[in-house]
Amino acid sequence: MAPPLRRLRSPTALLAMLASGLLVLGACSPAGDPAPPPPPAVETALVEPDGSGGGLTVSGALERQREMNLSFRVGGVMTALTVDAGDPVSSGQVLARIDPAAVNARVTQASADLERARRDLRRDETLFNQGYISTQRLEDRRTAVTAAQAAYDAAAFDGRWSRLIAPAGGVVLERLAQAGEVVQPGQTVLRIADLSSPLVLRVPVADRDISRVAIGQEVRAVIDSLPGEALAGRVVRVGQGADPRTGAVAVEIEVPGRPDLRSGLTAKAVFPASGGVQDVVRAPAEAVIEASGQSAYVFRLKGDRVTRTQVVFLGFDGDHARLRGLAPGDQVVTAGGGFLSDGERVRIADASALSGALK
Repeated sequence: MAPPLRRLRSPTALLAMLASGLLVLGACSPAGDPAPPPPPAVETALVEPDGSGGGLTVSGALERQREMNLSFRVGGVMTALTVDAGDPVSSGQVLARIDPAAVNARVTQASADLERARRDLRRDETLFNQGYISTQRLEDRRTAVTAAQAAYDAAAFDGRWSRLIAPAGGVVLERLAQAGEVVQPGQTVLRIADLSSPLVLRVPVADRDISRVAIGQEVRAVIDSLPGEALAGRVVRVGQGADPRTGAVAVEIEVPGRPDLRSGLTAKAVFPASGGVQDVVRAPAEAVIEASGQSAYVFRLKGDRVTRTQVVFLGFDGDHARLRGLAPGDQVVTAGGGFLSDGERVRIADASALSGALK
């Protein structure tokens, strides 16, 4: 006898069983996706105004842009010196002479050696054509003539330097020898200034301040001999190397010429605070990343995100960096910035800066 057929369950019961099975499967499935990691922790600091951004005053001396030290190329007894300090001179004027006897003797000796070498060459050329001497001997004679000619030219050149001639019109600034003295080759006898060249104030600027100086910058020149006056000057040259002893960089400031201004006067160059340094700020040195020359970057904090910001790097001052491109009160990352990317969300690790970050 066949077993009786079971009665089919109702649709409602079937749905309940299906739902129960899904719940069981869900309970047995692995856990869902893990929670995202917290933002990286950073330390920050506030950007401050540059305390050294005020006026800069440096002392120096007025000079003509073209000042020359004149000396003899050869040594000897100086027999004449026709000018003194303060005397005007014209271009091509003979200022001093040395005894030409020794120089003339060298010219005479060189001339005789040259003539003898030429005679020897002419004689050997005749003998060579007759087959009595070798080609090598003839070439030696020709070489001897060349050497003798060079010696004569050098002696004649030295002979022209037995006189000291002014290379340009101007004034004698200093006389450093007297007639009758024995002078050595290259020893300065006179120092003259070309009055047609501009008057400049040369000042040494410390390496920590040189970033505040730029060509074309307006400067006030205060001359000690003109109390109560200040001349308008302009930076025309900034040295590319620092003095190895002091670390200072030479700066030239052109000032207007006046009859009462003379080379050697003491003066002060006053660089005003508004001379292009009002936007300089200070930040901890650790905030600077990827510095190359004057280009660098920092991570600036805005809310809870950082912005990679390019700045102008002006050098270090102690534990701080001098920068352009930020404003006082900006907050920059000082630790933890090496692994950040532009626009990334961060959290502040130092509690002291937390209040500033949330403003």
